[in-house]
Amino acid sequence: MNFNTLEDAIKFYKDYSKVSGFSTRVWCTNKKGNKIKNQIITCSREGKWKSKISLTEKTNPSAGLNCPARIYIHVLKDVGVWIISKVVLHYSHPCCPDQAQMLKQYSELSMSVRRTIVNNEEAGTRPSKTFQSFVAAAGGH
Repeated sequence: MNFNTLEDAIKFYKDYSKVSGFSTRVWCTNKKGNKIKNQIITCSREGKWKSKISLTEKTNPSAGLNCPARIYIHVLKDVGVWIISKVVLHYSHPCCPDQAQMLKQYSELSMSVRRTIVNNEEAGTRPSKTFQSFVAAAGGH
């Protein structure tokens, strides 16, 4: 696939990941001078790691699942077009497209909610009170 800009390619994969039910992150970026030559975008569960907080203290323990899902994007020097050169679509974890909007990467605040939060912070209102006001306005949790 060809894209005019790197941002278009990233947006394409982000949209794909939202439909598929997982979140992404940039794993590797190679630059030549100030310009980006290529980039690898992976599933956010890529890698093998464990939380530094002990499991007894953490209420929701998580660990990297070594997910191989990723794309390789690079620019063609002579044309200046970005292409996806390699795609890995295998996941090592279950993906749930119905719950994708709950992932941190896809959460969005409306302008009115954002403005209310900023105004309450300036007024010195505690975050818990701000949250309770949103719960009351929504009619419950």
